Amino acid sequence: MRKAEVYFNKILAGELIENESNHFVFRYNESYFHNPGLPGISITLPKTRKEYRSDYLFPFFSNMLAEGSNLAIQLRYLKMDERDILGLLCATATADTIGAVTVKPADSL
Repeated sequence: MRKAEVYFNKILAGELIENESNHFVFRYNESYFHNPGLPGISITLPKTRKEYRSDYLFPFFSNMLAEGSNLAIQLRYLKMDERDILGLLCATATADTIGAVTVKPADSL
């Protein structure tokens, strides 16, 4: 199992987990969830206590990844396998993203 921390405007919002069978889970951090002034990270992942589960990386996070020739350049530069989606997300979405959300590797990644 691998984990990544998801931040909204530099505030820890939740964690993204990839389990052994390549399924993904997203859940909000308790303190983030209980703060009414903080929004959900996306319209497709509104704030809730439940865990979001998926057989593939959630589209919100997939849209943070490069495509085409930019993806090929990133993979070559980072020396990563194209199937390591969570690793690639953590390597490329840690800063300077288009929106307010960043993704950083947790200690276990």
